[in-house]
Amino acid sequence: MNRRHVRTLAALGVPLLLLAGGATGWALTPGATPTAPPVAAPSAPTRADPTSAAPERVPVAAPAPDHLPVVDYGPAPTGFPADPDTLDATPLTEGLRPTRRIAAYTAPGGRPLAFLEPTISGVELTMPIAQRRAGWAAVLLPSANRTLAWLPPGGHTTVALPDQLVVERKSHRLTWYRAGRAVRSWQVSLGQRGQETPLGRTFILGRTPPPERVYGGVDIFALGSVPDAPDSVPAGLRGAHIGVHSWYHDGELGENTTNGCIRLTKSGQRELLAELRPGTEVVVVDELPAPPPTA
Repeated sequence: MNRRHVRTLAALGVPLLLLAGGATGWALTPGATPTAPPVAAPSAPTRADPTSAAPERVPVAAPAPDHLPVVDYGPAPTGFPADPDTLDATPLTEGLRPTRRIAAYTAPGGRPLAFLEPTISGVELTMPIAQRRAGWAAVLLPSANRTLAWLPPGGHTTVALPDQLVVERKSHRLTWYRAGRAVRSWQVSLGQRGQETPLGRTFILGRTPPPERVYGGVDIFALGSVPDAPDSVPAGLRGAHIGVHSWYHDGELGENTTNGCIRLTKSGQRELLAELRPGTEVVVVDELPAPPPTA
């Protein structure tokens, strides 16, 4: 078993994520966003913009009390709805960026439970839009697994999300999709028993420099997902998120040896870092119906 390292960087005042074979915390790097072209997906994208003959009534957003919590790297507040399509590999091609503090609700016209800020620890927040209904948008909630938050109109902008990552747990395969086509696949290491890589849709929060040499000197992607069994990870990682990263050797690729993270080759990680932007959707499934052509 790999020696477990626990380190918390104080640059942004939060422990950030890594559930690797060696355990670590780290801080995100603001402003590290590559430029990327249009849409990525294992199947043709579907856009949630149905046209209607008559204007749809937009449910009014109830005022949000000032004392509501702000979503950060700690566990997100409970009470938000489950993502009903969490294992759907159809790509989410639009992201939402808050431009001010906005309240997050349980449903269109529902109950406010928390606030979302334009940044999390200084890094611009972009969340994939999973649904649209009656003028409201449902986004994948950060710091939670398989959970949506509904946002009313206003207080945000939208951006195209050109790419998608799909991780298959049975085959230990990560595939990068762009414009409906598989670009490249890599063999990966995934979470060990009791610390399995969480299933479902999540997204890239941002990137961070490697805090230890064991990560092979390559930056790490921090995801919006967290361990399904937080008490099973090393004490120093409680409250940490899942990451995508490389390792100082490739001898464990294709095995379940991490604390929940997705580990690939250094060359593969560098390629993804150069191409993918925050907000890019990541879907973890047990198995796709058919292997991608790059497998």
